[in-house]
This record gives sequence, structure tokens and C-alpha cells, in this order.
Amino acid sequence: MSIKTKAAKLRFDLSGYYFFGLVLLVLLGFWPSYFAKFFNGTADFSFYFHFHAGVLILWMSLLIIQPILIRKKRLDIHRLLGKGSYLLIPFIFISIILLTHSRLPHQGQLTDDHLVGTFNSVKDLVILAVAFFIAIKYVKDYQLHARGMIVTGLAFIEPAFIRFTLRVISDPMMAYVATILTVYAVIIYLIYLERKQASARWVFPLVLALYVIAHGMVIFDILYYPFWCNFVTWFAGLPLTIN
Repeated sequence: MSIKTKAAKLRFDLSGYYFFGLVLLVLLGFWPSYFAKFFNGTADFSFYFHFHAGVLILWMSLLIIQPILIRKKRLDIHRLLGKGSYLLIPFIFISIILLTHSRLPHQGQLTDDHLVGTFNSVKDLVILAVAFFIAIKYVKDYQLHARGMIVTGLAFIEPAFIRFTLRVISDPMMAYVATILTVYAVIIYLIYLERKQASARWVFPLVLALYVIAHGMVIFDILYYPFWCNFVTWFAGLPLTIN
């Protein structure tokens, strides 16, 4: 007589501890260009950069604290902080938009870096929006809610890791490829871990597909098509920031 056992669901209450690794990656990636400058007296960043860094630090703190609260069975505090995310996520979006705009020439010729940099910001905004929408729409479904929140953390891997690899690998293209493969490896590993999951298995494949589409647009030079150049030119001309 055979006994069918239900596949164990992935546990995400330990993810807060793993996100400490993300904090380390962010420190490694942004240390020379941001954090170290506060110690050597050369920090001359704009308000937009500080605003962006501040809200992302708060979000990473939330990603660490929330799963730990679940593990400690402090659901009351978890729900209270969760309501705060409704306020914090719009500030993250605003900070990305303002920082991206502040780096563009309000007048003058756009460079390849401007086109690619703006696209990367849009890509991050889309992935964050999709992930947070999943987390909120399925807030009562622990498996889907947790996956959505985790993806909001995964979105930080690429910006931090590319800065780290550029210091280790002299070839920018090789550094970019190494970063892409690392992001894919993390998501594919999560997909592998949940291979026996009965439900909620569509989140990570969806995010992987979004990354593949976005990176494919960069690799095949779609960003140099007139529609994107015109969009970035229009965006740069908006009165959003002061250089």
C-alpha cells in the first residue's frame, strides 16, 4: 500500500537571514563610489542620490525584519510594518525616477550610457512593480506573498553586482554578462528548489522571463531604436530635477 505525501512548501521565514547577504553585496558594490566617501570626506552627492539610498536601506531593512517577525510569531508587528510598505514603495519609485532624471543632460546630446542607464531604471521599476503587486494582491496567500516580496529584494542584485564585477573584470561586456548570469543563476536555483511545489510556482519563472526580455533588448541594441531615443529625450526634458 502506497502512501502519498504532500510536497513540503518552501519556507520563507528564513529569508530575512539570507538578505543579510544582499546587504553585504550592496556594501561591496557601492562602497568605493558611495559609502567610502563619507569616511574620506569626498561625499558630494546630490539630494536625489541620498534620497534613493535612504529609501532602499529602509526597504532592505524591511526585507530582513519581516520574515524574522514571522519566525518569532510577531504577526502583529509584521502586519503593522507591512502597512508601512504601502508608503515606502512609492518613495522607492520616486527616488529611482528622480535619480535617473538627474543623471541625464537636460540639454544636449544623449550618450549610450544615458540610453542604457535609463532603460535599466525602467526595467528595475517594472520588476519592482510586478513583484510588489503580487505581494499585495496575494497578501493572504503566504506562498505568493512571500515570493513577491523576495523578488523586490532580488531586483537589487543586478545594480550592486555589476558595480562589483566592473572592479574585478576590466572588460565591461564580460562584467555585464557575469552579472546577468549571476541573476539568472539565483532565480533558476529558486525555481529548482520549488520544483515539487504544488502551487505558486509561477512567480519566479515570470520574473526570469522579464529579465530575459529586458536583457535581450540591451544585447540586440533595441535601445538605439528611435522610439527609445525619443522617449529618453522627452524624459530628460521634463522639469523634474535640478542639475
